[in-house]
Amino acid sequence: MLSYRATLPVPLVVVRRVSAWLQHHRTVHDARPWQRAATCWTQAVLFLRWLINATPVHRLAADHGLSQATAYRYLHEAIDVVADRAPTLEDVLAGQLDTAAPFVCLDGTLIRTNRCSARSTSGNGAVKGYDIWYSGKHHAHGGNVQVLTDHTGFPIWTSPVEPGSTHDITTARTHAFPLLYPAAAKGLPTLADKGYAGAGIGIHTPIKGHNLDRGTRTTNRLLRALRAPAERANAILKHYRALRHITLDPARIGAIVAAALVIATMTRGRW
Repeated sequence: MLSYRATLPVPLVVVRRVSAWLQHHRTVHDARPWQRAATCWTQAVLFLRWLINATPVHRLAADHGLSQATAYRYLHEAIDVVADRAPTLEDVLAGQLDTAAPFVCLDGTLIRTNRCSARSTSGNGAVKGYDIWYSGKHHAHGGNVQVLTDHTGFPIWTSPVEPGSTHDITTARTHAFPLLYPAAAKGLPTLADKGYAGAGIGIHTPIKGHNLDRGTRTTNRLLRALRAPAERANAILKHYRALRHITLDPARIGAIVAAALVIATMTRGRW
């Protein structure tokens, strides 16, 4: 077997911090942590290799001298440990209000995944039994995740996942709007695209229609210009190759995106 060296494009401080989080997790939850098949450092590297380069798990297992089942278990554990460090929406909005941020931006993204056989159990206006993870908008299977950014376009919060057939505004009504409305009342409006039209007071979207008057067209241009930096947020998250196509359980997408947000925040100076 040929061995070779490789470089992971991530600062050492990130690996050290993830390793420390894993060490704390083992100390709290393991009865005999010394019986682990790999060190915390090895587990952190395994997780980061999978997240950043989308290295297949069977290769990670072979490279680190683990069984494939153990590698999967360590990967899921690391995802949960890192995702637990992601900020809550309450904390994020409180921080934006404290710094007198002019606005935040909300956008949805589809995290693609393998074909899933999960079927709906009720009609809800659609055909009963349709594939809930299939997005008709994107013509692909995946999970819908809402991404909140600051006014510079950097992601600061991600929502739990909803099946790909769920519309952006429906996902936002479940996970984001209940806290975005009070924040808007305190002076922190949210800018969004036309897919969120009719969201309510404090959620500003371009006005739909043809032959709009000059004032409305100007308002739409201003909103698009202010939202323009937010378009890079999804690109920052999907810089991590694992998020371009998830091969794990689609229900894990929310935790995976939250973990990616934590790592992106730790390396914010690179973007």
